[in-house]
Amino acid sequence: MITRFAPSPTGRLHLGHALSAVTAHDRARAAAGAFRLRIEDIDPARCRPEFARAIFDDLAWLGIGWDGPAVVQSMRLGAYAAALDRMIAAGLAYPCFCSRADIAREVAGSLSAPHGADGPLYPGTCRALPRRAAIARAATDPHSWRLDVAAAIRLTGPLAWHDERAGTVAADPVALGDIIVKGRDRPASYHLAVVVDDAEAGITLVVRGMDLFASTHVQRILQAVLGLPTPTYHHHRLIAGADGRRLAKRDAAAGIDRLRAAGVEGPALAESLRHGALPIGFGWATA
Repeated sequence: MITRFAPSPTGRLHLGHALSAVTAHDRARAAAGAFRLRIEDIDPARCRPEFARAIFDDLAWLGIGWDGPAVVQSMRLGAYAAALDRMIAAGLAYPCFCSRADIAREVAGSLSAPHGADGPLYPGTCRALPRRAAIARAATDPHSWRLDVAAAIRLTGPLAWHDERAGTVAADPVALGDIIVKGRDRPASYHLAVVVDDAEAGITLVVRGMDLFASTHVQRILQAVLGLPTPTYHHHRLIAGADGRRLAKRDAAAGIDRLRAAGVEGPALAESLRHGALPIGFGWATA
């Protein structure tokens, strides 16, 4: 059993992060396995060194220790580039020159734009470009790289993954469309970096919130096309604030640092989370 906690240093950790960390830590310890820490810091516009340092402080306050050195994604860019190169060579990724404004205009002007659960999907504009010309253009023009989901499905066939709460789930990567695997200003997308890092670390159980459940569909197909193992997943329920909305890093009042400043004891909070008990003012999200 090898689990991990993989926060992004884009803000202070909140109770939802604490729940993920405690659950992943305890599962590994109960199985005499290993608990890893990964800092997902490849979003240069939002990540801050002070937030990365705070992650270590917050985990120590909760009484959680990890095995081995923390993995820092910004030190692993070569691994992500190699994975992208493999997909490009296999014809499974294509350069996309569309800006967000371009995509919004095309979607707005189309009566048949594909939609997912969260709204319109990328309509595949650049997928139709002649491949040789598109790759030549990518040498000079700003671009991202997208996964050609239809081509990937033709290669892999039907896929599934297992969640401890939901059971066996048929992968449906089409629901997220041709997702970006490398952005214009990022060395890799969240999806690509996660599957590469989880495989490298030998992660066997991924513990995270239900807000990332849909991400598993596309991560499953990336695992398949890259020949990477698929861990078991445990997507836990989400914690909500007093307004009933699930917690987010923008909710400063829900930060672990605020609880610590209020005199809450970290190990006691961790023990409460183990038993499903939350501090006053917090509850379980209904969605």
